[in-house]
Amino acid sequence: MHATLRTPDGYTLMGWDVREKMPFHPGNNVAVFLVGDDARLRGYFEKLSAGATVTLPLDRQSWGDEAGSLVDQFGITWMVNITQQF
Repeated sequence: MHATLRTPDGYTLMGWDVREKMPFHPGNNVAVFLVGDDARLRGYFEKLSAGATVTLPLDRQSWGDEAGSLVDQFGITWMVNITQQF
């Protein structure tokens, strides 16, 4: 299943289950995608990184945005995308 939440600050928070892709372990059955054009998302990524395993450092990607991903200290997968204004 998929879900989308748009925040008053203009962020979009998306989530989905991923159970068919890997064996179930509490925490790995969902992924959270946070996207927006506000540089404050860098700070959120840094805070989520505490005690986490960063699987893709937050950096400019081939599509022009800054993006990164991690598995937080609780086993939840997070993906952050900072859209660039051109």
